[in-house]
Amino acid sequence: MRETVEALRNGFKKGKMHSVEARQKNLLKLKHALLSYEHELYNALYEDLGKSEFESFETEFGILMMEINEAVKHCKAWSRCKRVGTPLMLMPSSSMIQPEPLGVVLVMSPWNYPLQLSIAPLVASMSAGNCTLIKPSSYSPSVSAVLKKMINENFDFEIVRVIEGGREVNEAVLKERFDHIFFTGSVHVGKVVMRAAAETLTPLTLELGGKSPCIVAADADLKMAAKRIIWGKAMNCGQTCVAPDTLFVHESVKDQLMEAMKQIIHEFYPQGCLASPIYGKIVNQKHFDRLCGYLKEGRILTGGHIDREAHKIELTLIDGLSENDELLKEEIFGPILPVLTYQDIEEVFDYVRAHEKPLAAYLFTNDRELQKHFRKDLSFGGGCINTTLLHLSNSKLGFGGVGSSGMGQYHGYRGFCELSHFKSILKKSRLEAPVQYPPYGNKLKLMKFFMK
Repeated sequence: MRETVEALRNGFKKGKMHSVEARQKNLLKLKHALLSYEHELYNALYEDLGKSEFESFETEFGILMMEINEAVKHCKAWSRCKRVGTPLMLMPSSSMIQPEPLGVVLVMSPWNYPLQLSIAPLVASMSAGNCTLIKPSSYSPSVSAVLKKMINENFDFEIVRVIEGGREVNEAVLKERFDHIFFTGSVHVGKVVMRAAAETLTPLTLELGGKSPCIVAADADLKMAAKRIIWGKAMNCGQTCVAPDTLFVHESVKDQLMEAMKQIIHEFYPQGCLASPIYGKIVNQKHFDRLCGYLKEGRILTGGHIDREAHKIELTLIDGLSENDELLKEEIFGPILPVLTYQDIEEVFDYVRAHEKPLAAYLFTNDRELQKHFRKDLSFGGGCINTTLLHLSNSKLGFGGVGSSGMGQYHGYRGFCELSHFKSILKKSRLEAPVQYPPYGNKLKLMKFFMK
C-alpha cells in the first residue's frame, strides 16, 4: 500500500499530470480504455447487479462518455489563471486566481453504480491534474476486477492505480496520507472515513445518502408522475442513492396515482418484475434479507413477491405505516416505496425539515408558486421538478449533498473545482502608494477615504 501511494506521489512530483496536454491525453486514453472494455464491463455489471446492457449504458457508461468529453473540451479553460478586480487602495496592482492540482487523490467508490462512481471522480481528478488511487467496493467484485485490469494495463502506475480488497484494505488505505479523499457510500462508513481524514487534516468529499422525498401535488399529471416515479424507483432495482425513498401524495389523488403506478409497472414489466430480463437484482444476501424484513411492515398495495435464489424483489408500494416503522426511518436502498398522504403541502415540508437533509427531492406539480416554494424553502442536495433522477445526468449541474447527506460537489466544472486549490495572487507594480507606510502622521483620513 505504501509503495503504491508513494509511486503516485512521485508521479505528481514529476509533473506527469501538471500540463493541460497531459490531462487531455490521459482523459482520452481513459475514454478509449472504456470503449475497448465496454462489453466486458456490461457483463460484469450484469454479474454483480443484474443490470441490462441498456441500463448499464444509460446510467453508467453513457454518463462517463459525456463527463470525459466535457472535461477534455473545457479543462484548458478551467485551468487558466483568471483576473479578478482590485480595490482602489491596493492600486496600482493586479489580482488573479490560479487553479492548481492538489496532489494524490483517493477515490473510494460504492457497489451500486460501481463503474460510474469509480470513474466520474477519476475524470474530475484527472482534469484538475491530480494522480489518483481508486479503491472500489468488494461488494461488486466483477466490476472491480475489470476496472483494475483496465486501469492498470492502460495507465502509467505513477498516474492512476486501482486496488481491490475488503475492510482490511479500506483500513490500510485510510492510514496513508492523501491530499484529498473522495468517498461515496453510506453515512456510517462516511463517518469512519471522516474520522480517519481528521487525523491528517485531509480535506474530503462525502457523497452519502438519505431519505429522498417525492411529492405529488393534487394538480399533477398523474400518469406522467406514475411513469417517472416508477422509472426512478426501478432503476438499479432501487439501489440508487437518489431514488425516491418516501412518496407523499395529496390525499385527493392517492387512489388514482396508485392505480396509475400499478398499470405502469405492468407496462414496464409485462411478464412481472421477477421474470423480467431487464429488472435487476439485490446485490447480496445481506441486503436482500434486510429488504425482505421491510415487507412485513404496513400494508402492501402491490408487489411484495420475492425470488430468494435470484435475489429479486418486486417493485412494492406500501401504505398503512407508523412513524416507528423502519421503512420511514432508514434509507431503503431497494425496490420498496412507502406511501404517505397529506392535505396541506406544509405538512410535507415540515416532515422533511424535521429529519436529516436529504440527498435529493422531487416534486410533481404544474403550480409555479409551489415549484418556487420547493426550490427556495426546502433544503436538499439536488432534485427535479416533474421527473426523478435526471439532474445527475447534466454535467453542468453540480451533484452533492447537504448536511448529513454529504459535502462537496462534482460533475463537470464542479468536479474540477472540488479537486483543485484556487491560489490567490496579487501582483504589485513598481509605483508606490506611500499612504500605507509609516510614519503615518495624518494619513488615516486618506486611508479611511480609500477603504470606506
